[in-house]
Amino acid sequence: MSAMSRRALLAGAASAGLVACATGPGLAGSRWVAAPELANLPPPAPREFRAAWVATVANIDWPSRKGLSAAEQQAEVLALLDQAAALRLNAIILQIRTSADALYESALEPWSEYLTGTQGLSPGYDPLALWVTQAHRRGIELHAWFNPFRARQSSATSALAGKHLSQTQPDWVKRYGDQLWIDPGEPGAAAHTLAVFMDVLQRYDVDGIHIDDYFYPYPINDSSPDKAEIDFPDQPSWQRYLDGGGMLTRADWRRRNVDDLIERLYRGIRQTKPWVRFGISPFGLPRPDLRPPGISGFSQYHKLYADVERWLAEGWLDYLVPQLYWPIAQRPQAFGPLLEAWHGLNPKGRHVWPGLFTSRINDKPDSWQPDEVMNQIALVREQRPGTGHAHFSMVALSQNRRGMADALKAGPYAEPALVPATPWLGAAAPAAPALTLTSAPGGQWHIAVSGTATQSHALWLRQRGQWRFMTIAQGNGLLPAVGLDAIVVSAVDRIGKEGQRVGYTLLP
Repeated sequence: MSAMSRRALLAGAASAGLVACATGPGLAGSRWVAAPELANLPPPAPREFRAAWVATVANIDWPSRKGLSAAEQQAEVLALLDQAAALRLNAIILQIRTSADALYESALEPWSEYLTGTQGLSPGYDPLALWVTQAHRRGIELHAWFNPFRARQSSATSALAGKHLSQTQPDWVKRYGDQLWIDPGEPGAAAHTLAVFMDVLQRYDVDGIHIDDYFYPYPINDSSPDKAEIDFPDQPSWQRYLDGGGMLTRADWRRRNVDDLIERLYRGIRQTKPWVRFGISPFGLPRPDLRPPGISGFSQYHKLYADVERWLAEGWLDYLVPQLYWPIAQRPQAFGPLLEAWHGLNPKGRHVWPGLFTSRINDKPDSWQPDEVMNQIALVREQRPGTGHAHFSMVALSQNRRGMADALKAGPYAEPALVPATPWLGAAAPAAPALTLTSAPGGQWHIAVSGTATQSHALWLRQRGQWRFMTIAQGNGLLPAVGLDAIVVSAVDRIGKEGQRVGYTLLP
């Protein structure tokens, strides 16, 4: 810094205000002062949705098994979130409703058996409240993941609780193979499912509401020689529709039942908490007539009655996470063309973040190698920079299978990233923050950011002439003091919008 620049900074310090005076070893007498001219020097903040699903059904990710004590479950929550933070993930998609049950305090549905081993039995605390609080403490978004229509999963063993929907409203619930399913054609059942979503939205500080690909169930076949497909047993609700003068075909009626839930849920979120994003993770293949050349396979439009393309066209969601669970080289379900196909079906410019099948990295003979996932991330960045992806599921990362977590941390996740902004949700940019820095043990600065109500802040640190990006959660953090002579900080709101940057410089 030139002598003239230093004199200008010192002259301006009185009007700008002293930010901090260090008293620790090696820092005595140092002063941080406002330096507005620094604000525009760092590059834009990196943007990328980096998420992992945490599946609770069948204890895939958490809890590691049924019947753990509350303390053991809570210790696993903290360990998983610490691992997510160390990996520089910025979102967790937590499954809180697996089968018309609840992994949170609910007056509408019983406690999940995947907690205690007994459906309806409280674990003695509120898991969702803990996950939200601890995720936010680490600067990680928490998206609440629901299965909208499944009522009992194949691996379930507990007796059904008295307040389970199959017991209180048996006409709404149908057996299909070895599972139970809520009939989307029952108006009361649809209203109940919507009420479950809205209850969580109103009572918990979640960042997103998320549903997966289970709408009408994946079809099963009978035991006849020709393996005929078994139709979903919704004859009573279908007949009432016809008796009421309905004119749609049965397939179109089913699709409308799902459409209605999607639209009502999206509008309910917008009216209740406009900053909460609504995400859907469908099967990865678009409708057959809208696919790229050479792409083939299962049609969710015809079999699950999920008109995902319409939801995108109508803008009834904020982000789509198509499950692109195939290798890049698998031509009938080629990763790159499918990613472009979903973006091409997105006239309102909603987020499209592919789901990656990271759990295919395992100890089985057909295991993927970490390079497959790494190459998929690289391809997403090449084709659609600044977007993102989600890993299914957290267990593969927490176990560091075949070094996958290490490879991510050393490579594509070497620096943190902000979640992409969602501008169609509106809201003014957050105000410029104020900074307080005090010396901390170990040659560090303790930073406290105030003046904004946001949960996270973006920071750029200048050390030995180089800018480095980082984030801090809830306005507090520690910074390395060695070589640090400038800081730029901004607030980031709940929809990812960055506010005005402010700069500070260190004067000896």
